[in-house]
Amino acid sequence: MSLSLRIFIVYMVFVSLCSYFVLRTVMEEIRPGVKQSTEETLVDTANLLAEFLREPMLQQQLDSEAYTEIFKAYGLRQPKASIWGVEKSAVNHRIYVTDSNGIVLLDSKNIAVGQDYSRWNDVYLTLLGQYGARSSQEFEGDEGSSIMYVAAPIKSGENIIGVVSVAKPMRSLQPFIARTERRLLLLGGSLIILGLLSGALFSWWLSRELRKLREFAQTISHGERAPIPQSKIASGELRQLALALDSMRRELDGKAYVEHYVQTLAHELKSPLTGIRAAAELLQSPLLDAPEQADQRQRFIGNIAGDSLRLQQLIERLLDLAKLEQQQVLANPTTVNISALLSQLVEQQAARISLQQCLLSVDIAANLFIKGDAFLVGQALTNLLDNALDFCVPSGALRINAGLERVTAEQNAGANTEEAIVIRIYNEGEAIPDFALARLTERFFSLARPRTGKKSTGLGLNLVQEVTELHGAYFQLHNCAQGVEALMRFPLKA
Repeated sequence: MSLSLRIFIVYMVFVSLCSYFVLRTVMEEIRPGVKQSTEETLVDTANLLAEFLREPMLQQQLDSEAYTEIFKAYGLRQPKASIWGVEKSAVNHRIYVTDSNGIVLLDSKNIAVGQDYSRWNDVYLTLLGQYGARSSQEFEGDEGSSIMYVAAPIKSGENIIGVVSVAKPMRSLQPFIARTERRLLLLGGSLIILGLLSGALFSWWLSRELRKLREFAQTISHGERAPIPQSKIASGELRQLALALDSMRRELDGKAYVEHYVQTLAHELKSPLTGIRAAAELLQSPLLDAPEQADQRQRFIGNIAGDSLRLQQLIERLLDLAKLEQQQVLANPTTVNISALLSQLVEQQAARISLQQCLLSVDIAANLFIKGDAFLVGQALTNLLDNALDFCVPSGALRINAGLERVTAEQNAGANTEEAIVIRIYNEGEAIPDFALARLTERFFSLARPRTGKKSTGLGLNLVQEVTELHGAYFQLHNCAQGVEALMRFPLKA
């Protein structure tokens, strides 16, 4: 299980538990809160009615037809009010008035007139001078039929001459409670979903950052190039970790690189040094002092010069390759005119091409530009042209083509078809053996030249491969009809 998935699971459990307990607590507080608010309103209403009914109570007018009609009309009113989306079409209050003995004098429902309510808590406690309230179920065992009663004393001076009670059935409050619960559940559910989505988004972002860091670490652990663009890893801490890994890799690679190159250089220098030493010993021999041995002496001197040149070329190539392999990205890329660069190389090799009597064919499109290092690209193209001339048969065809070509999805590793700058250098000659095709870009691997039978340093094509990788390009050397073709493909975005 990935780290980001574990973080998301812990986050999801935490959010779910917190949301559950918060919602549960709030839901449990809705009904008591509504009851408290309603009771407070009933207290105000009862006290207002107590003041309103004091004079009729003193004048014993409550049993008159007028007040009975007023309360009856009140019970029949239809407000047709829309309260926060809840339609109210009937008056739900029940109002009854008792005398100082608890006998009902007036009832808006006209169901308890003359009855003794002195034992009900709302009337009983109010007559004692206390806060009188009660809650009774209209139907036994049905909590939903509960009715709240709040009473207020009707006073004459300090004497309680009666009690007015206001009742409110809980079923009239249920629509508001249900609406609040629905809205709370909807809002709470939305917040939970938003929290989980935020957690999932954070986990995805963290997973992406960690995956980039892991891929970067794996890439550099294999010794491959792995540049870190500014947008590669967005997290500052993870980017610092990536830079620390890259710095550590460079330190370790530097030591291994030096050791490897010292061993390689020592191995490759043995052969030419042995030849130089042997030729020098023979030149010191008295037998070569004779005039008739002049040709042989010149041959040994030529061997020394040739091996010295080979040593120089080997050291220079190794130094160039060492610098190139240590580069992760191009330091200062500029606009490179491929058309002009190829034309310049052809002019530089004109004498050698003429000497070998190659049938040169050049087709270079104008205005071919890429972003890169002109010196490195020139080095790579020079190596390819030198290689083609080395293996071109006498009076054979040598073709140099460059232009824009459409790259298919198959050629572009499954990506969309796009245009690329393609350079092709063809030489007529023997085909490359099958066993050598896969090893052509290996360091120090070389095939014998047809004219001389000698091998090169084996570093030229390796340098070409490094240059193309550094430029995000593609390189291939393959057999074709009656010869060999080297192909370099630079994407336009490069």
